[in-house]
Amino acid sequence: MNSLPRTRVAVVFGGRSTEHQISCISAGGVLRALDPEQFEVVPVGITPQGRWVLVDPDPARLAIAGGQLPSVDEDAGATLVWTADPSRALSVHEPGQVPEVLADVDVVFPVLHGPYGEDGTIQGLLELAGVPYVGSGVLASAAAMDKAVTKVLAAAAGLEQTPYVVITDRDWTFDRETCLERVRTLRLPLFVKPSRAGSSVGISRVSAWDDLEAAIEDARIHDPKVVVEQGVIGREIECAVLARTDGRGPEASVCAEILVRGDHAFYDFEAKYLDDVTDLAVPADLPDDVSERVRAAACAAFDAVGCEDYARVDFFVTDDDRVVLNEINTIPGFTHISLFPRMWQESGVEYPELVARLVRTALAKRRGLR
Repeated sequence: MNSLPRTRVAVVFGGRSTEHQISCISAGGVLRALDPEQFEVVPVGITPQGRWVLVDPDPARLAIAGGQLPSVDEDAGATLVWTADPSRALSVHEPGQVPEVLADVDVVFPVLHGPYGEDGTIQGLLELAGVPYVGSGVLASAAAMDKAVTKVLAAAAGLEQTPYVVITDRDWTFDRETCLERVRTLRLPLFVKPSRAGSSVGISRVSAWDDLEAAIEDARIHDPKVVVEQGVIGREIECAVLARTDGRGPEASVCAEILVRGDHAFYDFEAKYLDDVTDLAVPADLPDDVSERVRAAACAAFDAVGCEDYARVDFFVTDDDRVVLNEINTIPGFTHISLFPRMWQESGVEYPELVARLVRTALAKRRGLR
């Protein structure tokens, strides 16, 4: 019997973003993978309204059931409070009762996708509280969440990207025609995206100029800042990156390819999570030299943004074998179809070991400025 004390891990998921439900599914995967002999799990759900609650640790409650996506309900459990002082303690608040200190937490595993979690906000709270956490810090999380900022950093690192235009809320409100003129310098088809969202939420493919304004308005529902990209004809290739355990530069997994069947024009939300129309090739059928260039570009993008611990980097590979950066995800999906764990499994790191490695890496990191 294992007599060593278990590491207490707070798995935080849900949140206030439009990716709340996907975060819940990812958290279910992480909860399944954490070895109960090594880790004591504290499952912390954040409701869509922002309330932190102590939830049932059963991963089955965080799975898609009957086509319905899971969520953290307002009545899911007792309210949790985490202050910004360096006590590392979570307290439980039941109505009409004196708050009870739950326990000190050794490390936090944020499984939050999108704004109010993946964007540096919870990372800032944890930095103030002095609690180790899995993943990138405040700056890298915020920069990778914002596609427009990512593009600036990637360009400085010499990574190839497709032509694009950024439309801010101010420009769209006060000078819409100039925004449209700038976009018309690009070639159709276009992809219109909220700058700070993921899981393909709010993304539209535009193949006719008459549809452009409506696509921008659709994206603005999710984020007032919008990125319009010129479409790339090529294969969708992804690569997973991990920080090395010895502290040297990052290492990349095998590559994977996403193949979308049927009527979906691109890898949209329904294709990702609800419709059975996606084939995943792991490893991707690429020439060795192209695969190595993708892996090198993934590590370069990881370093350009200042990522820590892990990330997934997405590319297009064109017919003439150019490697074009799409985006960087600092908290990639951990769902049953997510490519990040699958790529590492194909690279020799099984899911439970992958999650344990991320926790160990977080615990070993220096606190504060790094």
